[in-house]
Amino acid sequence: MLTVLRVHLPSDIPIVGCELTPYVLLKRADKSVITDDVTELNPIDGHFLRYKWYRVQSDKKVAVCSVHPTDQATLQCLGCVKAKIPVAKSYHCSPKCFSDAWQHHRVLHERAASAVNENGSEDEEIFGRFNSTGSNMGLSTSHSNPNLSNGSTAVYPATVTQRSGGETWFEVGCYKTYTPTADDIGHVLKFECVVVDAETKLAAGPANTLLTSRVIPAPSPSPRRLIIVGGIDMPGHLDLDGRISSAGTFTVLSYNILSDTYATNELYSYCPSWALSWTYRRQNLLREIVGYRADIVCLQEVQSDHFEEFFAPELDKHGYQALFKRKTAEVFGGNINCIDGCATFFRRDRFSHVKKYEVEFNKAAQSLTDALVPSAQKKNALNRLVKDNVALIVVLEAKFNNQGIDNPGKRQLVCMANTHVNVHQELKDVKLWQVRGVRYPVNMIYCCDHLWRLLFCFPPYQVSAYSSFARVGVGLGLEQRRRMDPATNEPIFTNCTRDFIGTHDYIFYSADSLTVESLLELLDEDSLRKDTALPSPEWSSDHIALLAEFRCKPRTRR
Repeated sequence: MLTVLRVHLPSDIPIVGCELTPYVLLKRADKSVITDDVTELNPIDGHFLRYKWYRVQSDKKVAVCSVHPTDQATLQCLGCVKAKIPVAKSYHCSPKCFSDAWQHHRVLHERAASAVNENGSEDEEIFGRFNSTGSNMGLSTSHSNPNLSNGSTAVYPATVTQRSGGETWFEVGCYKTYTPTADDIGHVLKFECVVVDAETKLAAGPANTLLTSRVIPAPSPSPRRLIIVGGIDMPGHLDLDGRISSAGTFTVLSYNILSDTYATNELYSYCPSWALSWTYRRQNLLREIVGYRADIVCLQEVQSDHFEEFFAPELDKHGYQALFKRKTAEVFGGNINCIDGCATFFRRDRFSHVKKYEVEFNKAAQSLTDALVPSAQKKNALNRLVKDNVALIVVLEAKFNNQGIDNPGKRQLVCMANTHVNVHQELKDVKLWQVRGVRYPVNMIYCCDHLWRLLFCFPPYQVSAYSSFARVGVGLGLEQRRRMDPATNEPIFTNCTRDFIGTHDYIFYSADSLTVESLLELLDEDSLRKDTALPSPEWSSDHIALLAEFRCKPRTRR
């Protein structure tokens, strides 16, 4: 006989788009305890498990707070309704909640007004509203996300199974896992697990059930705008329908996504556990990354298993080709599949792959010490230099051209270097050695993390893209200058936790062959809300993404 000992969820707060996988503890006839998924196709001891998911729908409709999504809303911002802002963002749990969030909230109103075009209709802002699945509160009939699968078809057909005391129970899934949809927002979910006799197909014991909290929409940050710094206001910079490519520019995104290995409750105790879980963060990160629609994406701290199982296949659906370099494992002592590394993605319709180079700093350290360090000091030198860091260098050929009729048919190559150098502040010399070891002659763009302001060591043609904000003195550019450190001409922060705020992330480029046209706006402390740090429910990394739009300078004829 098979017996269910325990059923529970890692987090009882279900979020739209984030898969729920219950933990089911079983006892076999021989008294052994297992956690296997015992299906009808692989019964154990003549029994299998039958699963059901239900949505508990009350006659009383419930809205949840947009700031504190685990709390029920008590008021709604009518300004949001008038501005046609997604209704989920209009609800608050108290007047104090609305007042505290006002500085952040009013940005939604301002941007909704600016997004209305001449015909009076709304255009999606640059880099979109990330929360496509949770933008409808679902207080009345709403549409499920067709990309979410809870059965053999794209959308599991909900069926009424029971009505009792003003509540209706809809069966919404028949598998062990379930992914909440927009229809579930504001409702409790019920999971049911029953041991079934494999021969008779009848229940062999009582049902084991659990109830979740109310489903909440996936929190999403306000869209970040693309700020023109090139001095020419070209429509191609602000459109998502193809005019960017016709303008002959391309965009590069650099983002340290915070490896799940490092995202512990001990380090980030201020972040709700459900928002720190990988099942939630991966969906939120994907929404953000895809929303930027960059031509080239450089990610750091990508775990090997997450690259293979999630990022590579998911970004492939959006037209990206993927390349990856895992860190070496001489220092790392954990699961080899959890080692993080650097991942570079590029849009297949914009670039083709020419060449890939992999740099392992451990090997470079060995060569350096063999050549220059006396034998007596070699061990200490290697202990200092061997840190498992790597760089991924990719040469791409553009499928677009801005060279003009004077240079027809000229190949336009771009070299992308993606690296995550050593994190410790006391090893500045090691960081510098690692960074200077990555050099390439053509149009060079260098996305790196944890450089610690060693900017003075770069040759003149290596320029930081975000320093362009320091040269802009009007409009939105002036607003961005206030978010820059005047001593370094870099952002005041790209990494913001409770214990540290500062700049670790950079995009460098070859100034002799490239110009910066636009930059993704920087965040300020109001954007992060005064009572939070990163990661948070809205932003799923402790770093912020950087994005720059580049144009290749025309070649001079010889």
